[in-house]
Amino acid sequence: MLKQKSLTEQERLPQKRAAGEREIPQNYIDLHLHLDGAVTPSVAKRLCQVQGISPSLTESEFEGRLTVGKDCKSLNDFLRCFELPLSLLQTEIGIETAFKEVLFEQKRQGVLYAELRFAPQLHCEKGLTQQQSVEAALKGIEAADIRSNLILCLMRGKGNGRQNAETVGLCEKYLTKEQGVVALDLAGAEGLFPTGDYTEIFAEAKRRKIPFTVHAGEAGGAEDVILAVKAGASRIGHGVRAAQSEKAVKLLRDSGVTLEMCPTSNRLTGACDMKNYPLRFFAETGVGVTVNTDDPAIERTSIKREFEYASELCALDGSFRAELLKNAVRAAFCSDGIKGELLKKL
Repeated sequence: MLKQKSLTEQERLPQKRAAGEREIPQNYIDLHLHLDGAVTPSVAKRLCQVQGISPSLTESEFEGRLTVGKDCKSLNDFLRCFELPLSLLQTEIGIETAFKEVLFEQKRQGVLYAELRFAPQLHCEKGLTQQQSVEAALKGIEAADIRSNLILCLMRGKGNGRQNAETVGLCEKYLTKEQGVVALDLAGAEGLFPTGDYTEIFAEAKRRKIPFTVHAGEAGGAEDVILAVKAGASRIGHGVRAAQSEKAVKLLRDSGVTLEMCPTSNRLTGACDMKNYPLRFFAETGVGVTVNTDDPAIERTSIKREFEYASELCALDGSFRAELLKNAVRAAFCSDGIKGELLKKL
């Protein structure tokens, strides 16, 4: 891996603005953003309100349950933080409200375009069907004043093959490129359920002409990335461990597959050595890379902070930052018309 330049202490300090100078808002694209990982304490309280739930938790208790602790040691520990937000996302009004509130927050933070993802099968504990959960999500996206699209997640696990197949069918039914369902994803505990176990469902998605991304090379190895790319993935979620394999890097570069990298998430789950974070390495070897939040509420982060953190790790200059954003537009699961609009705004 290439050696990366480190910022000096002076370079890391925020630059002072002249008196009266207004901060110019930055524009961002976020391609890897989970609904249940974006439920902040304020959104959680709003979800309680619209569903007639009397919250038994204080503000600090909400935050404690919705954010990962400092003792997080693995992806499996990280995934436990989703229990509370998922419990509040089991009704149509809860799902619709969550999408509206989360997307409102994204716009406030300067996001021009977001692809928000969720797994319909995880929202059926109180009687909702997957279709009802997807339609509620679409209502929330439609009501949000921001360019956004929806990715439906398949889940790694045992005994949920029927549910995953149903999600594929729903993705095909609602597939579009503007303000709707645009792709599939495979999420969950990669270390426990290897990517190779899902080649058949990838083949089915490909047969139905459904684009998809895959969480790979996060808790699993570079071989998971290779399998996902060969199966037809357009993008890879995280993919940091692909840097350990020349074969994986070459395949990513030659196939034009883009990595949805999430620095804070990778640090918290121990996905890689952050002293040698491979963002710049991938870029310099010709692999398309982007910076994203993953689960901003759980990680106590934002897209702005992710770019700041990436700068600390990899010394981003203005041109590199601009290229990361352009990569995100190029890799987005949206129409060429929307991509043209976004590139003009960037």
